[in-house]
Amino acid sequence: MGEKLHKVLARAGLGSRREIEKWIKQGRITIDGELAHVGVRVSPSTRIAVDGRTVSADCDPKPTCVIVYNKPEGQICTRFDPKGRPTVYEHLPRLSNGQWISVGRLDINTTGLLIFTNDGDLAQRLMHPRYGIEREYLVRATGALTQIQRRQLIDGIDVDGRAASFKEIKSQRSSGGINQWYRVTITQGRYREVRRLFGAMGISVNRLKRLRFGCIHLPDDLPPGGWHRLGDPCVRRLLVSVALTEDHRVPKP
Repeated sequence: MGEKLHKVLARAGLGSRREIEKWIKQGRITIDGELAHVGVRVSPSTRIAVDGRTVSADCDPKPTCVIVYNKPEGQICTRFDPKGRPTVYEHLPRLSNGQWISVGRLDINTTGLLIFTNDGDLAQRLMHPRYGIEREYLVRATGALTQIQRRQLIDGIDVDGRAASFKEIKSQRSSGGINQWYRVTITQGRYREVRRLFGAMGISVNRLKRLRFGCIHLPDDLPPGGWHRLGDPCVRRLLVSVALTEDHRVPKP
């Protein structure tokens, strides 16, 4: 029966499974000269092309590589921007095989930790709600949350028709005046989730920085626009956190 197309291409490092499914729906992938459909299976002899470029279906698993990037304000998290704005991908090291897959995104005004990997399965699991991977942010907000508002944000509120909540809210230093600082933790990665939760309380966020994603912290000495490759022990912990433990991903110590 072969393997599902999106799994084969994710293993080859071309993108996350979710991203590849979008490519299939957009008609960017063909198999044996015909447009692919979601759920199709392929064998090593299948002729696969992505945007007209041939890709082997018999892809040997590559060792998992993970880098962390300190995103500055003003960069966007897409590979190409028709407006010509700077993208995070312009500042990443080159891969000899496959391409970097972003584990979630940050909007143009949000700074801090981004994770990139060549492992599509790892990226997909880290972003999947089933695994409940924590994201921690430093927030500067124009106004203070009341105790009632904190409880509402922990218990959960409706945001645009969907339930949303913080797992934890901690007050940080006060900068004086109207601005207040918080550390918040969430377990979902919807677009602008932190800003929208504060906005539901009538409080706007004027600075937002991601500090942690799961077991990976933003290094204190990593400058904005800089990247750092994770060592095998850190990669192994990340894989175990989403139940990926195949030996080929990271060699045993």
